Amino acid sequence: MQNQIRSQARSQTEKQEWWRDAVIYQVYPRSFADGNGDGVGDLAGIRNKLPYLQWLGVDALWLNPWYASPMADAGYDVADYRRIDPLFGTLGEAESLIAEARALGIRIIVDVVPNHVSKEHPWFQAALAKGPDAPERRLFWFRQGRGKRGELPPTQWVSPFGGNTWTRTPDGQWYLHLFDSAQPDLNWEHPAVRAELESVLRFWFDRGASGIRIDSAALLAKDPSLPEVHEVSDGSARSEARAHPFTDRDEVHAIYRAWRRIAEGYGGDRALIGEVWLPDRERFVQYLRPDELHTAFNFDFLCCPWDALRLRAIIEGTLASHAAMGAPPTWVLSNHDVTRHITRYGRDDTSFRFGARRHGTPVDLRLGTRRARAAILLALALPGSAYIYQGEELGLWEVEDIRPELRQDPIWHRTGHVDPGRDGCRIPLPWSGEAPPFGFSPPHAIRAPWLPQPAAWRALTMESQAGDRASMLTLYRRALRWRRILRGRGALGDGTLTWLEDHDAHDGVLAFSRTGPRERFVCITNLSNGVVPLPAHHRVLLASGSLDGDLLSADTTVWLCT
Repeated sequence: MQNQIRSQARSQTEKQEWWRDAVIYQVYPRSFADGNGDGVGDLAGIRNKLPYLQWLGVDALWLNPWYASPMADAGYDVADYRRIDPLFGTLGEAESLIAEARALGIRIIVDVVPNHVSKEHPWFQAALAKGPDAPERRLFWFRQGRGKRGELPPTQWVSPFGGNTWTRTPDGQWYLHLFDSAQPDLNWEHPAVRAELESVLRFWFDRGASGIRIDSAALLAKDPSLPEVHEVSDGSARSEARAHPFTDRDEVHAIYRAWRRIAEGYGGDRALIGEVWLPDRERFVQYLRPDELHTAFNFDFLCCPWDALRLRAIIEGTLASHAAMGAPPTWVLSNHDVTRHITRYGRDDTSFRFGARRHGTPVDLRLGTRRARAAILLALALPGSAYIYQGEELGLWEVEDIRPELRQDPIWHRTGHVDPGRDGCRIPLPWSGEAPPFGFSPPHAIRAPWLPQPAAWRALTMESQAGDRASMLTLYRRALRWRRILRGRGALGDGTLTWLEDHDAHDGVLAFSRTGPRERFVCITNLSNGVVPLPAHHRVLLASGSLDGDLLSADTTVWLCT
C-alpha cells in the first residue's frame, strides 16, 4: 500500500457534489422529538428542532421511513410511499420540512424501501384476495410448497430477523419475506415493480428531496429458481452457478443504473445512497460505478473493533477501492440497526456483528465514552462524508434493560427473545429537564414516550450539555465547525490522506495529514495503552480528551495544524 492514499478529488471546474464531503445527521423520526404529545416523534417535532441541527452544524438529514405503514417494523413495512403516516404528520408537513431545512442550508435525504412492502399494501391485498392464478401475485414471490401436500416452505432460507422466510396463505401457497412476515418481498423481474419505484423516486425528488437512502440495496434481485443458499468462499471470483440466490446478484445493477439516470435528470445534485452489507469489498464497490449509486454506507468501518491495525487496514482499503470508482467514501459509527458505539467500545469485544447481541454483556461506559470521543474526531478527519446517528452527539449509550413486555422490535420476537434487537438504540432523545420525558414530548403530553428513557440520561440532555465546554455535544459542535472551516480551505472533506510514518499502527497509533493550499492538518488517534508524543505543531485545534503537554493520552484523538 502506498503511503499516500487519494480519494477522488474534484477539479476546480467540476460542479459541487455535496454528498462527497457532507456531514449527514440521521433522524429516526419516532424517537427524535414529539410535537403533539402522543409519545411518538413526528414531523412537527423535527421542524421545531431544525434550529438545533443548524446550530450543531450538519449539512443534511437522513430521515428513516415516514410513510403510511402498519408499523410492524417501525415503518419499514410501507403501505403507501406517497403518503405520510398520520403518526408522523401529513404530506404537507413533509414538504414544509424539506423547504424549511433547505432555507437553513440543510438538505433532506428520504429513505426508500424497495425490497418489500407491507402486507397491507394494496398490491399485496389484491394478490391475496384474487387467488393463486391472479396476475397480482406475480408482483411478489408466491410459490407452491414442498412436501406431499405443499406443507413445507419452498426453501429453507433463514431470515436476518430470525426464523423462516416464507408464510403460507389460506389457499395453500407460500409468499417470500426475507424479513418479517408483514413484509412480502417484491418481484423485481416484473416491469410494474420497476416502474412504480422509479415513480416513487421522482415523487420525492419533485418535492425537493436531495437524496434517496436505499434500504437493503443488495437484496432486490432473486434467482427465480429459488435454490437453497450455499456459502460462497470467494465472492470476487464466484461463478453465476454459485451466486447467492438473493444477495448481491448481478441483475441488481441494472436497477440502479436506471435510478441513476433519474437522479441525473434533476440537474446532477440528487444523490443515491445504498445500504449495502457485503463482506467482499470488490463486490461492494461495483455499486459505486459512475453510472450507479453515488455513495454507500461503510459498514466495515462501523463494525471494526477499536484496534489500530484493523482500522488502518479498513481505511486504506476503503480509500483505494472507492478511488478506483471515483466515488467518495463514507464513515459511520452507529445507526438505528446496531448497538450504539459508546456501549460497543466499552466492551471486551468492541466489534459489531448481527446475531451476536446478547443480554448482560459487561460494559465500561466511561471507557466507551472516551473511545467514542476519539472515534468521532478520527471519522470526521478522514476523506469523504460522515454520518452522525441522532443522540451520539449527546453521548447516549445502548439501553439494554428494557422490560420484555415493552420491547417492540420484531427481531426480539422472531429469535425467541435471544437477540434483544434494536430497541436499545432507538430510545427517544433527552432534550431538557431532570426527569423523563426530558423534553422529548411537550408539557402535559397525553402519553409517555413509546420506549422508556433511563433516568440517568438527565446528565446527557441537550440543555445540560450545551453550555458545558467538556461535554460530548460541545466536542461535536466544535469538530463540525472546524471541519467546515477546514473543508473550505481544502484541508478536510474530499482530498488526500498521507500516513505519518513516525507513528505506526503496530504501536497502536493512527496518524495522518491532510494538506490544503494554505495549511497542513494532522490527526493523531492513540489506541494504545500508553502516551504518545505529538509532532511539532503550531496549534492544537481540538482534542477529544485532555493533553499532558505534548503527550497524547490513550484512547484520545487530537487535531493539529503543523
